Amino acid sequence: MIYFSRIKGLLLVKQAIPIVHIKGKVCIRYSLFCIRSIGACFVKRVAKIKVDKVINNNIVRSRDSADRELMVMGKGLGFKKIPGDPIDEKMIEKIYVLQDGEQSRHMEELLAAMPLRYIQAANEIVDYAVVSLGKALSNYLYLNVCDHIYYAARRMEEGVPVRNALLTEIRRFYSHEYQIGMESLQIVHKRLGITLPEDEAGFIAMHIVNAEMEFNDMGNTQEMMKIIRNILNIVRYHFHVELDEASIHYDRFITHLKFFVKRVFSGQELDENDESFFLMIRNQYREEYACVLKIYDYIQKEYGIVLTNDEIMYLIIHIRRVIMK
Repeated sequence: MIYFSRIKGLLLVKQAIPIVHIKGKVCIRYSLFCIRSIGACFVKRVAKIKVDKVINNNIVRSRDSADRELMVMGKGLGFKKIPGDPIDEKMIEKIYVLQDGEQSRHMEELLAAMPLRYIQAANEIVDYAVVSLGKALSNYLYLNVCDHIYYAARRMEEGVPVRNALLTEIRRFYSHEYQIGMESLQIVHKRLGITLPEDEAGFIAMHIVNAEMEFNDMGNTQEMMKIIRNILNIVRYHFHVELDEASIHYDRFITHLKFFVKRVFSGQELDENDESFFLMIRNQYREEYACVLKIYDYIQKEYGIVLTNDEIMYLIIHIRRVIMK
């Protein structure tokens, strides 16, 4: 039987459910392991779950009716509990669905040692990012943000803040994620009473980008920003122009470059093999094609990757638009 129950925060689940309106409240449901409630709303109730293992006073492990492993969090949730005890729904703040053994181990190790207020701050940051971006993000983002703000706060208390050398690129290429990072600083200040510098907003933004692009480590995100910067410089120097960073075409070019880099380095390049259309674009926009050949040479020399005609063609089209006044 399907029925509804009032809960708070973010409930992680594993199916895609569209946006719904229930009793006048808006409930936005995302496709990858999460339902986000705005204010108080009614959402589909999960089956009763029991304690499998007590991690600490605030976190327990459990399993759902589909035998998926769960990490359940709530203030005092694990206090004086033993395996087999029922979990009080009213105390649940968040349920993490664990996708594999490695994630389960990492999450248990981190959450067991982490003060609850840092976990709650990280939860709020990721919840905000999910709603702001309108997309689901990997469970690993909760771990990474929690770990990051904990050590960032410790560095600030010890008087050793870290400078973010990529802050300018983050602002330019990932403005939305950067704004989420800035909001994250407000969340940290509200929950922890610690004022972090703008550099930390950039680091949090990088974690979010990493989750969006499904990269395995932060080095990939840093390398992607370097490639985008170098491609933009090739365009600037070839045409001897300054690009209008406020234009819609610049935004679209940046978006294209982000996914271009991801495709190329994951071996998923566009390759529809439409030779006639490629030749038409190449012949019509000869100067843009000459510019793309420089990008082609750069990618091949630096990374040993040969671009397909389709990737070349779409670069030509975007460069044509971005240089037009």
